[in-house]
Amino acid sequence: MSNNKQQIELQKEMGPNWFASVMGTGIIANAAVGLPFIGKSLVGFSTVVWLIAFAMLIFMTIFKSYQTITKPHIITRQFNDPVMSQFFGAPPMAFLTVAGGTLLLGSHIFGQSLALNIAWPLFWIGTISGIITAIIIPYRLFTHNEVHDDAAFGGWLMPVVPPMVSATIGSMFISHMPHSAAQQTLLYGMYACFGLSLMASVIIITLIWSRLAHAGTSGSARVPTLWIVLGPLGQSITAAGCLGTAALITVNEPIASAMNVMAILYGVPIWGFAMLWFCVAALLTLRAMRRKMPFALTWWAFTFPVGTCVTGTTQLAHHTGLPAFQWAAIILFAFLILAWITAALGTLKGFKQGKIFHNPTSVIHIKSKKGNN
Repeated sequence: MSNNKQQIELQKEMGPNWFASVMGTGIIANAAVGLPFIGKSLVGFSTVVWLIAFAMLIFMTIFKSYQTITKPHIITRQFNDPVMSQFFGAPPMAFLTVAGGTLLLGSHIFGQSLALNIAWPLFWIGTISGIITAIIIPYRLFTHNEVHDDAAFGGWLMPVVPPMVSATIGSMFISHMPHSAAQQTLLYGMYACFGLSLMASVIIITLIWSRLAHAGTSGSARVPTLWIVLGPLGQSITAAGCLGTAALITVNEPIASAMNVMAILYGVPIWGFAMLWFCVAALLTLRAMRRKMPFALTWWAFTFPVGTCVTGTTQLAHHTGLPAFQWAAIILFAFLILAWITAALGTLKGFKQGKIFHNPTSVIHIKSKKGNN
């Protein structure tokens, strides 16, 4: 393929990172409907946003499937790229996010039974593909991808976070199942997904912290991926809360109460670290913006991770009953809306300029560095 043809093709292809926009849009609906004080009044708004996310998921799935069938070399190149390959975790999370929205809001349009029948396969598509991604992408990183000493970035979390999202969404199905061994199997399976994702995320977050301490940041469009760290943190708080609630109707005492108490004993300390990282990521992002950080689809990293902090804080509000967490959830939701608007406007501008379809595969490594500004 000539260089000119390859350049044209790069400007017309869709990478897996596009599905982050579905995640970022869908999490608004899922977070809004559960908010303290105002959640019930936002059902109409949440339903509209969920339908938009659902439509985006359908379009992107069809487009990416067509591209994969007609031009398989594109997905092969993306899969072999050490950066872009990490974002193959986005499609599973997009399916899971929409599945959660279907459970929470679908009954208003489809009825309870049909909503469950739609959400169930979406959940399993996201869960199975997410577990596969959590295995294959790190394996490729360990055995095939050439990476630099300062290569650790938030994108490394993308392939290992989907099972944590599965843990949250899976727990929501338990109340709709007959009390049986299958119900308990799903609960314990989702706890296993919780642990799978949590331990991998802790290791990767440690590597990111080490990279920042030793090499600083690149100041490039990679900086927004630092917000992805909030994803496993907020999502794990959400999962702990949802699993704890589900345990009360699934397993016997004292296990049920212990699982429910874990929502607080685990959630509050992790929430504290999440707020620390929120502040650090905000400062590093402002620093990069002063250095003229360009727009890229990585800016959607501002959305879903913040959304998980909203849902996690909402779970803490539910389990503790404290007004502090109730108002914190609302404040974080306001920031989520601002983050979504910022990413959406940047995407629309990229469409207008014709740059948005360019995927950063096989780009020159941008060296991280420290500075005074």
